[in-house]
Amino acid sequence: MSILVNKGTRVVVQGITGSAGSFHTRQMLEYGTNIVAGVTPKKGGMKFDDKIPVFDTVRQAVNATGANTSVVFVPAAFALAALLEAAEAGLKLVVAITEGIPTLDMVKAYRFYREKGVCLIGPNGPGVITPAEPAFAKATAGGPARRSFSGGGCKVGIMPGYIHKNGSVGVVSRSGTLTYEAVWQITKVGLGQSTCVGIGGDAVLGTSFTDILEMFQKDSETEAIVMIGEIGGTMEEEAADYIKSNVTKPVVAFIAGKTAPKGKRMGHAGAIISGGKGTAQEKVEKLTACGITVVPNPAEIGKTVKEVMNAE
Repeated sequence: MSILVNKGTRVVVQGITGSAGSFHTRQMLEYGTNIVAGVTPKKGGMKFDDKIPVFDTVRQAVNATGANTSVVFVPAAFALAALLEAAEAGLKLVVAITEGIPTLDMVKAYRFYREKGVCLIGPNGPGVITPAEPAFAKATAGGPARRSFSGGGCKVGIMPGYIHKNGSVGVVSRSGTLTYEAVWQITKVGLGQSTCVGIGGDAVLGTSFTDILEMFQKDSETEAIVMIGEIGGTMEEEAADYIKSNVTKPVVAFIAGKTAPKGKRMGHAGAIISGGKGTAQEKVEKLTACGITVVPNPAEIGKTVKEVMNAE
């Protein structure tokens, strides 16, 4: 079982003919993702790599292929139109990879998606992956073994598929690179991931920690949860209250940005301490008070998850 995506997910790629869209479409296909269509205005009728039909609109793609999920690689200036088009076309899930979408555009998209009842992941995140079982592994110099996949999983985004392993740890994160670090550690200690969700690093996001935590709590095959937060906003504090009241599974958390100065944005548009709120220390104290295991160093995520799961 998984949340959000699985081997039956039918994906349409918005911006499939652009450089980022093309590159990551090929990576998703290699992983085994069922990409059924692409969308690029004025390029309808062509075929991407001679096999994936390209349409002018998302609605055309959905009507022709039965797509139920979109991944968006459209430039920031045109992203709002692409997001609204995807929601109007009847999709159930939209994953926005695009970075730099204007805040007011995201406010409009957020309201529209809530009205439509469509799940939006992102923007400015790595996406969603339900790991596949590896067919074989091949060692690489100075890094993790690269795996070839026999199918069964689904990658809707830009994360490196070969570091993931099918398992029972759910991962949700605001940081893309820290997601990869946590995943690789979980894999190295012999565990695996049920689903990994990068909710994005912007100030306005389509989906919150609480939304994903609820999904993991309901997922019978997710036995533990890793939550990676960072400075800025109050999403982690809200998640802590939710976990205390509603989550029965062990949760391990890490908060990035302990040394960030007030008013200094750290990497993500949403990672900024303003008005004395949103500091790493505040978040750590809140999470700890709610009974959540908080690791002080990201290098300790994997071993801590294993210890917590063995103690259950």
